[in-house]
Amino acid sequence: MTKKKSNKPGSATIALNKRARHEYFIEEEFEAGLALQGWEVKSLRAGKANISDSYVTLIEGEAYLFGSHFIPLNVASTHVVCDPTRTRKLLLNQRELDNLYGLVKRDGYTVVALSLYWKNAWCKVKIGVAKGKKQHDKRSDLKEREWQLDKARIMKNAGR
Repeated sequence: MTKKKSNKPGSATIALNKRARHEYFIEEEFEAGLALQGWEVKSLRAGKANISDSYVTLIEGEAYLFGSHFIPLNVASTHVVCDPTRTRKLLLNQRELDNLYGLVKRDGYTVVALSLYWKNAWCKVKIGVAKGKKQHDKRSDLKEREWQLDKARIMKNAGR
């Protein structure tokens, strides 16, 4: 009988894009693989990645991740030229690419990177199809979040 290893949620997360949920309404989420070089994998294992300004573009039927920043390690190979902000290809099924292409071109959505994480030995990116929020939407979200915090504080003190 084999015992399955239980992973804590969020333990495999490398980088989060918290600003994306503040700036956009996320309609749909996809999981995509990344085509990486060796030094990039080493820097990801060290947790040296930033996807806060990254977004996805669709060029000639393929998806690419722009704006992500992987900081090269000092111990990386000296004969390889490390470009921290290079464009990285996303690995998606053709059906997923067609779905993304239709939403972006026809309905005016944008595609943003939400999180970067490990799934088994593979690095994955969670991308979201998003619609931009207006200023009043951001204010109402902030008001709702503050109310949830106040409500939890009141319920905690009510039991005393």
